[in-house]
This record gives sequence, structure tokens and C-alpha cells, in this order.
Amino acid sequence: MPISADMAAKFPADTFANLDRVDKMWQNLRQGQIYQREMVVSSDEFLKTIDFDLAIAGGTLGIILAAALQQRGFRVAVIERGELKGRAQEWNISRTELMVLVEMELLCAAELEIAIVTEYNPARISFPHTPDIWVRDVLNVGVDPIYLLATLKAKFLEDGGKLLEFSSCDRVTIHPNGVEITVGDGKLTSKLFIDAMGHFSPLAAQARAGVKPEGICLVVGSCATGYQQNQTGDIFASITPIEHQCQYFWEAFPARDGRTTYLFTYLDAHPDRFSVEFLFAEYLRLLPTYQQVELAQLNFQRCLFGCFPSYRDSPLRIAWNRVLLIGDSSGSQSPVSFGGFGAMIRHLSRLTSGIEMALQADALSNNDLQLLQPYQPNIAVTWMFQRAMSVGIEQKVHPDRINNLLAAVFQSMEHLGDDVLRPFLQDVVQFPALSRTLFQTSISNPQAVIPVVPHVGIITLLDWLINYINLGGYSGLYPIAKLIAPLITQLSPSQQYFYQQSLQAWKYGSGKDLSS
Repeated sequence: MPISADMAAKFPADTFANLDRVDKMWQNLRQGQIYQREMVVSSDEFLKTIDFDLAIAGGTLGIILAAALQQRGFRVAVIERGELKGRAQEWNISRTELMVLVEMELLCAAELEIAIVTEYNPARISFPHTPDIWVRDVLNVGVDPIYLLATLKAKFLEDGGKLLEFSSCDRVTIHPNGVEITVGDGKLTSKLFIDAMGHFSPLAAQARAGVKPEGICLVVGSCATGYQQNQTGDIFASITPIEHQCQYFWEAFPARDGRTTYLFTYLDAHPDRFSVEFLFAEYLRLLPTYQQVELAQLNFQRCLFGCFPSYRDSPLRIAWNRVLLIGDSSGSQSPVSFGGFGAMIRHLSRLTSGIEMALQADALSNNDLQLLQPYQPNIAVTWMFQRAMSVGIEQKVHPDRINNLLAAVFQSMEHLGDDVLRPFLQDVVQFPALSRTLFQTSISNPQAVIPVVPHVGIITLLDWLINYINLGGYSGLYPIAKLIAPLITQLSPSQQYFYQQSLQAWKYGSGKDLSS
């Protein structure tokens, strides 16, 4: 349905400007118009002075890593194109995951409690014609980004960190002994440059040479007051069959100033795909059915729009020395999740210790730094999940196929217990849990599983099989390698770095970080 003038008047003033901005990004992706510029260049000259140990471009999430490294005694600069501050919309995560901020002494326990502004239980997984599944302590905590980033920013500056706000990172020149970063009219130098600029990083765009993403997650939503029920959340819900060549999914979270609801879907970047504005109209059409509320009852605090690309060839491999891509710019997030804050928190300890070792060992070549963003089979296997939840623009499938498949899978995981269901909901795929789920679903509901093969295609299935085998291999390697870890103190710093990062790759690549 079109968005009427009366309906549009209910939204905050910046709603349609934000919608238009995201829609243009999505249109450019569909048309293959991916902006590229030569941001990274190389020079054979040696730098005379090095100002910092590392410089991080992208402060919203980069400040978390920057504060951790500055605290460890490194000289860190953060470059942010605007003011470094959090958004009004909360970040949802679990309390257990957040504890890394206390363990790393970035926040004290009292500060963590202030940062947590909402907490609820339980959360629901829901599909038509099947019983709802309820879980506890998953994505049930809302963090105030404004307070969190302001606190970390203050500590970073108190520890001697350098923050350049309202500054654009225009050029990165790689020298044999360091990196020179052009920031507006000035320059700074560092041993290492870290790109935390996100999905649409110009550095990542240059490295990918204009290649279109294979997968897209489009998201629209709002935070509003006026809901009668706001004590529980939805992690994953569906209320309709396949429509407009895609499957709609929903999320809902209690927020301190209302209730946040999202509609999202997985697509490819085909030129004929619909716009973000169309998806927002669909959101408004279906929201009353989803939440059992009339639009007239709602008072919209803010509207939310997102376009998240993902690439099969991930994480992104680059040929530049002294450059490290982290988070969404590296493409290392799962193609079925949004990455962002949750992924940064999950990998914060690993990245902090890994970067520390790399700087101490001067392991800053592209091959050395690739060990900090390694291939992870537990992420690679999720490509088939993304493909199974999407529909080609001309693909003919039964309208209930995706709902039936997901309902069968989640029912199997619930039957197998929390040690199977909870890791998957926290974006962690583990070999034993995945194997048990596949076996259980194939036995209990083969009619939902068999159509997956023609739906995803044989090439995707074979690719998944390779990653599945590697997941099993990583699951076996990690405990063996962990046994001999105490012996690495006898190795050189560069050898210790290589061994420790390989160990971390096996740990995270098998999902063992969730339980160890």
C-alpha cells in the first residue's frame, strides 16, 4: 500500500530523508553502481617519524577496540567523519556477551548496569501453524549506545588517545615502515591502519573492485509507544508466506521509550528487486496483524532503515601490508546476521590480543594480518542458510516452503535442547549441534528438507558440504592445539603470533568461543 500523507505525518521529521538515503544505496547496489576511488596507495619511501602505533578509521565501533588497545599502552588515534556519539536506538545483545567489557576492564560493573537500559524475558521464535518456541537470555538486553560510547570515549581520551572528529579519512599511503593517513588538510602516521568503517567502507570497495554482493538483508522498522503488550520479544518470527519473491521475517524488542519492531528479508541484488520504500509500506501494512495493534494507536519515536550487503568471498582478502579490516568492512560477519555491535563484542578479546601480538612481533604484512580475520567455516556454512531463506527473482517455489523448512529446523533444535538451540540464536554454529539438527530434521520432517536441494542448487550444496567438513575439522583441531598451547612460550614472538592466531581461528571457526 502507498504511504498516505496522514500516515507520513505521524513519523519524525527526518524519516523520509533517512529512507531516501538508504534507498539510494540499495538502488546503486542493484544497478551495480558501486562507488570506488583509489583510497589506498603505496610508496617505497620510508617514513621519518611514526606518530601512533595504530590508527582506526570509523569511531562508532572502532572506539571500543581503540579504548582496549590504548588501555594496554599503545598509542592509538581514532578518525571519525562526524561526532563520535551513539544513536538513540538501543543495541540488543545478551548480558553474558556484554561481560567481556567488564572482564577487559573497559567498564566497571556499575557502568555496565547504567549502560543496560532494558532487560526482558522470554523471547519467541514463531512460524505459522506450528507451536511457538520460547527462549531466555538471548538478545534480551538493550544497551544505550549514547552512554556506552560516551563512557568509552572519555576513558580513551583520559588514557591519552587521540580523537579526530568531523574528519574524513581521504587517503592511506602504505610505506615500508608505516602508514601515512591523509585526514582533511592534515596527515598522521602509524605502524598499522585499521578500517572499522563498516559495510560501505571506501577501502573495502576499492579492494572488492566493484563486485556486487551476493546477498542483501533489507531492514525497516520503528520504535513506537502505544503497544498494549511489551514484556516479551521476538527473535525470529514469520506471519506470511513468500510474497513479492521474498520471505518476510520480524523481530521485536521492548525498548525504554516504546517497542522496537523490525521487518527484514534476504535477497540478491537483482535490478528488479523492490525498493526500501516499498518494504516500509509493507511493514506498515502488516504491522497491525503482527502486533495486534492499530497504527492509529501508535506514537512513532523513530523509524529505522538498513541495507546490509554480504559476500560469499569472505572475509575480504587484501594485498596491502599494514592494513587490517575489522567488523563489517572485512565481510567476516554471518550473512544471516547484521554484524555490527554483537560481532564486535564477540571478537573484541580476540582482536585486542591479536593486534597486540602483531604489533609486538612486527607481524604487519598482509599475510600476517590475514590471520586476524581468518576463514571461519562456522560462518561459511551459513551461506546456504541465507540462500535457503531467499528466493530468486524468477524462481518458482511453494509459498510456504521457507516457513515449513525453518519451522521444522527450529522444532528439531528445541527438541534437542538449549545446548543446540541457544548457540544458533547467538549466531554461533557448532559442528555437533548442526549435525544433530540436520539428522533430527531429516528424520522427523523429510518433506521440508528434500526441497532444499533444488531450491539452493547443487553448487551451493557442494560448497556447503566442504565448509561443513572443515567445520568438523576445526572442531577436532582446536582441543588438540589447545593442549600444546603452554609450549609456545619457547617460540619466537613471530612464531607465537602465528600459533596463537591459528589457535584462535580454530576456536572461533568451530564456535568454541561460546563455551570456553
